[in-house]
Amino acid sequence: MDIRSYIRKTSGKLLAVIACTSMLYACDGLIYDDEGDCSVNYRVKFRYDYNMKFADAFAHEVNVVTLYLLDANGRVVWQRTEQGEVLAADGYAMTVDVEPGEYDLLAWCGTTDKGSFSIPETTIGKGLTCTLDRQYDIGNKAFVTEDLDRLFYGWLPKQTFGETEGTYTYTVSLVKNTNNVRVVLQHLSGEAVDKDKFVFTITDTNGSMDWDNTLLPDEPVTFYAWHTDAGETGIDTRTASRTTFSAVIAELAVPRLVKGQETRLAVTNKETGKTVFSIPLIDYALLVKGFYNRDMGDQEYLDRQDVYDMVFFLDEGDRWLDTYIYINSWKVVLHNSEL
Repeated sequence: MDIRSYIRKTSGKLLAVIACTSMLYACDGLIYDDEGDCSVNYRVKFRYDYNMKFADAFAHEVNVVTLYLLDANGRVVWQRTEQGEVLAADGYAMTVDVEPGEYDLLAWCGTTDKGSFSIPETTIGKGLTCTLDRQYDIGNKAFVTEDLDRLFYGWLPKQTFGETEGTYTYTVSLVKNTNNVRVVLQHLSGEAVDKDKFVFTITDTNGSMDWDNTLLPDEPVTFYAWHTDAGETGIDTRTASRTTFSAVIAELAVPRLVKGQETRLAVTNKETGKTVFSIPLIDYALLVKGFYNRDMGDQEYLDRQDVYDMVFFLDEGDRWLDTYIYINSWKVVLHNSEL
C-alpha cells in the first residue's frame, strides 16, 4: 500500500472521531451556542395588541410581568416575576425552566406603583384571582379615590413544551383590565365652572376578577375622580368677537368594563346634594362603537378601548342638557335620555 494513501485514510478516521467527540461534549451541556446544540430552551413572549390601534404596545404599557405555568391537574408548577427596563428591550422574552410536557400559561401584568391589585400566593391555578384594593367609609361602603395601576391578563392554554433539542417560543396575548374615563362639564353660557362644586363617581361591582378573567361576585365599589381641573378656551367668531367657554375636567379610573354590568357614572352637586346626571356608563360607551367598528362585538370593543372622553353640557342652573353629549369626539344625539 502506498504510504500517502494510508496516511489520508488514517487522518480521515481520526477527524471523524474528533468530530464525534466534540458533539458528545456539546450535547453534555458544555457548549450551548445556539439552536442545534442538543439543548432545549423555552421562551415566553408577551404581546398587547388587543387595543383600538391593533398595534403591540406591551413595551410601553407593561412594567411588571408575573407568569404562571399550570400542569394538567391545574396546579402551579412554575412561576416567575420580571420587571423594569428589561421588559422594554427589543425582543424581550422570559426564560422558562420546566420539564417537557403540556402546560397552560397564565399571566397577570401591568404596573405596581400604587398597589391597586393583589393576587394570592397559591399552587392552585384557579386560586390565581385578582382583587382590587379598596377603602371603607363609616357606613362600610367600599370606595377608591386614587388612580389605578394598569392591569393586564393573559391566557394561553394547552401548550406543548417539547423535549427535542431547540428553542421553543410561546406568545401570550394580553387584554387590558383598566380604563380611564375623562368627564368634561361645560357651561353653554360661558359662565365659569367651579371644579370643587361637583362630585364625580363611577359605581360598579367589578373589583374581583377570577383566574379566567371573568368577574367574580363583588360588593359595589365607588370610584371617585382622582384628579379634577378647570379651564377655559376662546373661539373666534365670524364677527371678530371672541366667545369663551369654561369647563371642568375630571379623571376617573375603573377596572374591566363588562357588558351587562350595572356601571353608573354620576355627577352630584355638592352645594345642593342633587344629582346632575346618572347614566349607565357601558351603554353610553357602546353608543359610538357602531360608527366605525360595526363588525366588532360589544365586549371586544370594551376590552380594546381603554380611554373614554365624555363631554356634558350644563345650563345656567347647572342642569345637564340631555339632548346630546360627545363621547370620544363623536356627537351623540339622545332620543331617549333614560337609556
